[in-house]
Amino acid sequence: MAAERIVIVGGGVVGSSIAWHLRTGGCRAEVTVVERDPTYRRASSRLAMGGIRQQFSSAANIRLAQHSVRFYERFDAAMQAPGHRPRAWFRQRGYLFLADDATAERFERRYARQRALGARVERLDVAAIRALVPDLALDDIRFGLFGPDDGYANPREVLAGFRHAAAAAGATYVSGEVTRVRTMGGRVRGVTLAGGASMDARAVVNAAGPFAARLAALADLDLPVTPVRQHLFRCALPRRWPHRFPVVIDPGGVHWRHDDPLDPGDPDRIIVARTRHDEPPGENFECDRARWASDFRPPLVARLPAFAAAELVEGWAGLYEMTPDHNPLLGEHPELAGFYLANGFSGHGLMLAPATGAALADLLATGASSRLDISAFDPGRFARGEAFHDDALI
Repeated sequence: MAAERIVIVGGGVVGSSIAWHLRTGGCRAEVTVVERDPTYRRASSRLAMGGIRQQFSSAANIRLAQHSVRFYERFDAAMQAPGHRPRAWFRQRGYLFLADDATAERFERRYARQRALGARVERLDVAAIRALVPDLALDDIRFGLFGPDDGYANPREVLAGFRHAAAAAGATYVSGEVTRVRTMGGRVRGVTLAGGASMDARAVVNAAGPFAARLAALADLDLPVTPVRQHLFRCALPRRWPHRFPVVIDPGGVHWRHDDPLDPGDPDRIIVARTRHDEPPGENFECDRARWASDFRPPLVARLPAFAAAELVEGWAGLYEMTPDHNPLLGEHPELAGFYLANGFSGHGLMLAPATGAALADLLATGASSRLDISAFDPGRFARGEAFHDDALI
């Protein structure tokens, strides 16, 4: 019956993960995913770097990340669906954070806390770093933190894998834009789409990524999620590199990963990112290619001089969905029963999508997230003045 429908607004990796977990977890409700752009041209998950790590400084984030790492280890096999075999290719080459004089004390504290919380992380001296990545210039580096289980996946393949698997499991995907979130008596009743089509629902999940606040406003709710532009650049290396890079994070913030050849004869490439902390908020997808020469290339080449001969292939911009404390909002909105949030990942949506899907599916089906503790990400925390702290954000 229609009242037993769950509507998920947003069919990216987070929304599709929730849909897949609902459909494969025994939930009897109909699951309908509304996606306004089936091409996913501007989807954050399609435009992401694809990093997956458990190197956080809070137990809550580490637990979500550990669950997601285990899931991604079997993703290509688990997400096979009729007519689609994903090639997310989770490469566990590790995350390497480099610490210099300015960051050493903070990284020492982070290392001790991560170890105490059960994250698999190693403290590498300069000789060990040089053995792992022989090309790096390390004169200013004190040590590194390396997570050997961490790595990266192909974002487009992760998105396609989740969507195809969710659809194969029985989730219905509808192309359209929600223009109204219908409520009555303090509870969600459904949604209305552009063109007038209406769907009754016992629950509506806001998985709209950087557009989450816009969706919440349709229910007269003020959601502290702000879209912020993030740049990435792809470069062709001057030769086939003799080793594969982990994700390397420079103390100044520039970081990169390999973009491995998919077919014989394809060039060896890297993808480079750097967060600009004073980036003006807004839905801006324009890539400022001048930033490659001014902000990205100089620190990249200083850290690995052989990259001086790398050639820029392309640049693009996607959106982070930022919250005031840079951590997600997970759970039922305190002011509107039946309106659930899976927003504000601040760059970690793809990374945490498997755990988010499992937690929200449990919450929607049973009223509690029994497998994963998401209480730290309660959507009401900002109203209570209880921001959540994790200093391991890039």
